[in-house]
Amino acid sequence: MSAHSEHAHHDILPDQWPVDDHYGKVTTGKIGMWIFLLSDALTFAGFLLAYAILRGGSEKWRPEGSPSLGINFTAILTFLLICSSVTMVLAFAAAVEKDRKKTTKFLALTILGGVLFLCGQWKEYFGFEWLGHLIGGSAGHWLSEGLTDEGLKFGQSHYATTFYLITSFHGAHVFSGCVYLFVTLLRNHFGKLKDNYNEIEIVGLFWHFVDLIWILVFTFIYLIPE
Repeated sequence: MSAHSEHAHHDILPDQWPVDDHYGKVTTGKIGMWIFLLSDALTFAGFLLAYAILRGGSEKWRPEGSPSLGINFTAILTFLLICSSVTMVLAFAAAVEKDRKKTTKFLALTILGGVLFLCGQWKEYFGFEWLGHLIGGSAGHWLSEGLTDEGLKFGQSHYATTFYLITSFHGAHVFSGCVYLFVTLLRNHFGKLKDNYNEIEIVGLFWHFVDLIWILVFTFIYLIPE
């Protein structure tokens, strides 16, 4: 392939991509992301299936003395992730309109939602002792303590182990998604996105997947009565 033809290939925009017999009009990056998400979905399915088998086979799922999970607090975290999906959609819409400033703003809001979710998950696990001492009172006490302080230790029971394994595995996805979004934000801000809205759409696929998986995790881990 000559340098000229290779350069022309890289200049093709998503809406100019040739139609494939099997995939239609779609970029290789989007196909790659869908393949990755399919494999990742199978991993989550394996974790949730193992959780269902262990829980279904136990006479008493939550051992005596183990703390219950805070549904109300986690519902707030779930709402944050849902809102971040909305801002992700708005970022893509702004990218389609070639409004780089709005795209950057909505990407930043999406990242903020992910970071707040991770902070909430850290509080749920370990608490914020320094912040609790700073605030004081009953609110400070609540902020200081996490599930580990209440006696929920990884490895002590199927109840504890499956909780930490599945939620932390999802948390790792949220963290990697925030990094991915931040890199995309910088590329957009400095005008490095040569393929218009395609890169925004690809990172959006990953982020919506992470949000959708959390709804399943929240339902299985938190909402099913003990």
